[in-house]
Parts: sequence; C-alpha cells; structure tokens
Amino acid sequence: MKKTQINKKTEHHIGLLKAKLAKLRADLEKSTSSKGGGQAFEVKKGGDATIVLIGLPSVGKSTILNRLTNAKSKVAAYAYYADSCSGNHEA
Repeated sequence: MKKTQINKKTEHHIGLLKAKLAKLRADLEKSTSSKGGGQAFEVKKGGDATIVLIGLPSVGKSTILNRLTNAKSKVAAYAYYADSCSGNHEA
C-alpha cells in the first residue's frame, strides 16, 4: 500500500484494504485480550506426530514423559551403560 500511488482510481481500493486491516487488527486484539495476554495462534490437529526427548542420562526425560502423557515408562536410577548404538543407525 505504501508504494501505491493515490489517485481517483486507487482511492477506493486503498480504502477497502485499510478497512480490512482495521477489522483484522480489532479481531486479533479482541481474541488476545480474552485469553489473558500475548499473541494467540491455533494449530489444527491432525495425523500422528513424533517428538524426541534428547538429554544426558538421568536428567528426567522419562519423568517428564510420564507427567505429560499417560505413559507408564519405568523410572529408576540406572547406571549409564551403552555398548552399542541402537535404532536405525547404519555403520
């Protein structure tokens, strides 16, 4: 809009764009004020997701997984020991 020359032919179009922007700003302000602050956004849920928890041994990865989900991951004080790679790693 800044680069658009204002003349009789473009005045109406620019007025429509400004009205749309004002309405969108008002809607955004209304939705953020009702939720308690900050900009809000919504993510449509669909399909499966994969989440990876990476961290050093004994830092609480299983504990946070158990608390965030209904998982029943076994939590205990194990000594760290890895003699080989596991997973889909190829040498």
